[in-house]
Amino acid sequence: MSYYSDVQLQAMMTDLESDGVERKQSFQGDAPKKVREAVCAFANDLAGHGVPGVVLIGVHDNGTIVPGFVVSDELLLSLASIKSDGNIVPPPSLFVEKRLLQGGEVAVVTVLPCDTPPVRYQGRVHVRWGPRRGLATAQDERILNERRRHHDRPFDVQPVRDADLTELDRLRFEQEYLPALVARDVLDANERSYEQKLAATKMVLGEDDPTPTTLGLLVIGKSPSDWLPGAYTQFLRLAGDDLTAPVVDDEPIHGTVADQIRRLEEKLAAHNLRGVRFRDVATEERRETYPLDALRQLVRNAYMHRSYEATNTPIRVYWFDDRIEIHNPGGPFGSVTPENFGQPGITDYRNPNLAEALRALGYVQRFGAGIAIARKALGQRLCFEVQPGVVAAIIQGESL
Repeated sequence: MSYYSDVQLQAMMTDLESDGVERKQSFQGDAPKKVREAVCAFANDLAGHGVPGVVLIGVHDNGTIVPGFVVSDELLLSLASIKSDGNIVPPPSLFVEKRLLQGGEVAVVTVLPCDTPPVRYQGRVHVRWGPRRGLATAQDERILNERRRHHDRPFDVQPVRDADLTELDRLRFEQEYLPALVARDVLDANERSYEQKLAATKMVLGEDDPTPTTLGLLVIGKSPSDWLPGAYTQFLRLAGDDLTAPVVDDEPIHGTVADQIRRLEEKLAAHNLRGVRFRDVATEERRETYPLDALRQLVRNAYMHRSYEATNTPIRVYWFDDRIEIHNPGGPFGSVTPENFGQPGITDYRNPNLAEALRALGYVQRFGAGIAIARKALGQRLCFEVQPGVVAAIIQGESL
């Protein structure tokens, strides 16, 4: 089985900046350990390339063939045993072959990215940053954990085991959420029990196990932040241009996601200065410092895409004299990367079920359009700072 052609392998072999290839002169000395570390790193695929990495045995660091190197059956068996010797878990998907490159024999180990990272070699997570390899940081492991969950059951429908049914607001569920989600005539004809309705809408794990899910607590929970510590919003209005400025308004906003969105949007509207321009124009112009529709799109986008797992950080909204900053815990997810963030048509959902709930409640009209709408209204006044653990939307002010 071959993934790369000879031409592709030779190009990778001589590209010293490539992060998809590791070169070893032999499989002796400390090479078996180094090769296993490389296999572990390729299986983790921290960069998210989604294509196999290769280890080339019989190649110098400068990309040239080791003269007279022989790829024996014993060597191929030793390399193949990397998959099953128990040192790398979960076992990596790889295949081993002998290839003739530049007139010499080379042993090629092709390693496929793992769907369930992080992969560990002797208890340690190895990753690659460009052509370099090393141990994963805590943030690297967080990215790999989220990538695994991207292929598994989303976190927003995972059960919150210590919570029970009394943590969900039945009145809110039956009078607010269900009518928004299901047509009234269907509800009137529906003879399902309360637990069955909760399970059908993913508010609980199942009819026979009515443990609230993350979604249930966020959408109809009585006090979501008691169970998900970061599930609230910190609003701060400062009379100045940095965090040392005097505080004008400071409020932690708790409640369901819908409650937080409503209260935060009220705050934004209350602080949004309105002015009248009548000089140099034929008729007076009434203008806002910030277009509220754009702010709404950015705020709702933050609630929909933030991480609610393994973080105690709330959504933070800082309103300075010259700008607004919306800090969203949780970096790019799935197919979204720092490089393609915000590009039209590039979207993925860390919380797909929460996204559907917000659509049902009327806070989302079209998926994937929020940033585009905000950019159209704000132009160059809007920029994003995208990091592995946080995304910040920064909106510059405009004098009236």
